Amino acid sequence: MASNLVSYVMQMLTPDVIGRIAAALGLDSSKVQSALGAAVPAVLAGLGSIAAQPGGAQKIADAARQQSGSLGNLAGMLAAGGPESLAQSGSQIISSVFGSKDGGALANAIGKISGLDQNASGSLLGTLAPLVMGGLAQHSGGDLSANGIAGLLASQKDNIAAALPSGMSELLGGAGLLGSLGAAARATTAAAGQTARSAASSVSSISGAGQRAAATAPPASRNWLYWLVAALVIAGVLFYLFGRQSQPVTPQVATGEQSLTVGGIDVGKQVKDSLASLQTTLTGITDAASANAALPKLQDAGNQLDKVSAVLGQLSAGQRAALTALVSPLIPTLNGLFDKVLAIPGVSEILKPTIDTLKTKLAALSA
Repeated sequence: MASNLVSYVMQMLTPDVIGRIAAALGLDSSKVQSALGAAVPAVLAGLGSIAAQPGGAQKIADAARQQSGSLGNLAGMLAAGGPESLAQSGSQIISSVFGSKDGGALANAIGKISGLDQNASGSLLGTLAPLVMGGLAQHSGGDLSANGIAGLLASQKDNIAAALPSGMSELLGGAGLLGSLGAAARATTAAAGQTARSAASSVSSISGAGQRAAATAPPASRNWLYWLVAALVIAGVLFYLFGRQSQPVTPQVATGEQSLTVGGIDVGKQVKDSLASLQTTLTGITDAASANAALPKLQDAGNQLDKVSAVLGQLSAGQRAALTALVSPLIPTLNGLFDKVLAIPGVSEILKPTIDTLKTKLAALSA
């Protein structure tokens, strides 16, 4: 289970998934990607505020329980005809949990951040809602009680606040959807404000010093001093904007985004593609016949994981940690699919040896 709920949900929104959502809604993929980056933490922030209201946590828990299999069956839901059904289900979630007013505020804020119109952002929000609820269910560790959900959202407030894009706090603050973040949201907003004030203060100080020097200089020498003042102001702004870049900055990215390229091989992409293929194959197994058809694909996924395992010794400590962070959140979903498939009559005899091997390989990659 990942420690960061925002990252956990975002890891499921692979480029392929984003492309399918964009195609289903008739939207530009880059705008959808931008919108999802804003929507996931915004929805979670709103859920945290609702969970703090009387009866709110129970509503969220009920919705999460109904969507507990959403992430595990993501590929199936995005197949032909799936996105429309997903959006319809999500719209019902938004309506029942947030209500029309807060749901509209969320859609409006997401649209302004990403450049989508409100109808498009509303449709995207509906598509996303079941996935967020599924992420809550998966991340809850099985505790889908009202208290469990409220505690989970409260424990994630710092991660949620950090993931909110610039400007989102201002857009949602008036709607009361960020109340659960408390000081965390205020600190994020204050930090941005302080940066602007510091820049203004730096320019003002330099300008003031130059003006005082010009005022005390003889009239004949003031012309060149005015030019000097202007040069100092420009230099001060440039130093603030570019000189600060040399200071250490902690990037606000998920651990899994670290480069995992080794010897010209993008291990991270190979793992993502293998696990996505594995998940798609598993969701397509419904009986013994489909199990036989899926067996070569499962074996191929195992071969791809073997290739990754072969280069583990070449990974740095940071890359190894990033790989673990990439694989670990997916293990519960895949294990659930493994168990579901093996419970189908006649399938265990065909796939159990291969699935047991896959489980071992995945455990090694996530260790």
